[in-house]
Amino acid sequence: MTEDVQAGGNAPQPEQDGSQSPRWWAMSATFNRSMQARERLTAMGLECFVPLRTAVTLAGNKKRKRLVPAVSNLIFVRSTEARIQQAKDALGYLQFLCNRELGRARRITVSDEQMAHFMSLAGSADGQVRYLSPTLPELRRGDRVRIHGGPFDGVVGTFVKLKGARRRMVVVTIPTVISVATLSFTPELLQKLPATD
Repeated sequence: MTEDVQAGGNAPQPEQDGSQSPRWWAMSATFNRSMQARERLTAMGLECFVPLRTAVTLAGNKKRKRLVPAVSNLIFVRSTEARIQQAKDALGYLQFLCNRELGRARRITVSDEQMAHFMSLAGSADGQVRYLSPTLPELRRGDRVRIHGGPFDGVVGTFVKLKGARRRMVVVTIPTVISVATLSFTPELLQKLPATD
């Protein structure tokens, strides 16, 4: 789901279908400040999600593992339109991620269901996920599937084989923003779902 922004960055026209209801906004916290933005937004009472990965860093002669953002600058914030605009005004480095459609910038929003599936996969920072560009040409369209059992129980995604990868994966995509793929499941845990248009 997206919403129109007038040329020149003006605020979008209010929507008739419940713009006062909270939704997930895909945002950028410039200059790698997604963790700082998460802390500030959480302090404001907003729900946030930053996809994380484990990174090994060298401190002196010791290797240390720590969680770092998996995708630079990316943060998702669940809020009403009015509240997210206030938060954006308070944090000058927070920007809406937008799509260009028919000469207009459209703010990217994500449904609660799609975000729940994405967080289920991306929230496991144990090396079992792989982040992908949403427009990778080597992705082949596959069957929509639901995973049953295991750590990703109930996740709905697309069954794919990535070029260069030996294993098949289930990919959950937030269109035009990011995709995340599981690397750990057994095929017998998959249920084929009807295609959606």
